[in-house]
Amino acid sequence: MNSYLPLFITALVAIGFIGTTLFGTHFLGPHRKSKTKNENFECGIDSQGDARYPISVKYFLVAILFVLFDVEVVFFYPYATNFREMGVEGFIAVLIFVAFFLCGFYYVLRKGVLDWNK
Repeated sequence: MNSYLPLFITALVAIGFIGTTLFGTHFLGPHRKSKTKNENFECGIDSQGDARYPISVKYFLVAILFVLFDVEVVFFYPYATNFREMGVEGFIAVLIFVAFFLCGFYYVLRKGVLDWNK
């Protein structure tokens, strides 16, 4: 437990800094409300039209799938750096991990999520 003490202290300092910063800026910052301040502003160009128009769900599905399969690469790093120490058991664990993701990818392909012509 004694070896985790620096980690706990660092976490408390980080959380304390975040909390102090959030509450401090809220209470110490200016509170001016006006019509100009509450208007949307994008790159110096006045807003035109309504921003609420329908977007295809396929766009969001592809984005979620990208994040899902991109995070998979993060889990390969520990195996890539320690594959000799992990031995056959580590190799089997990685094969099972890849099999789960391939099952998910096969499911996505069968559902036609990546087919934009539908």
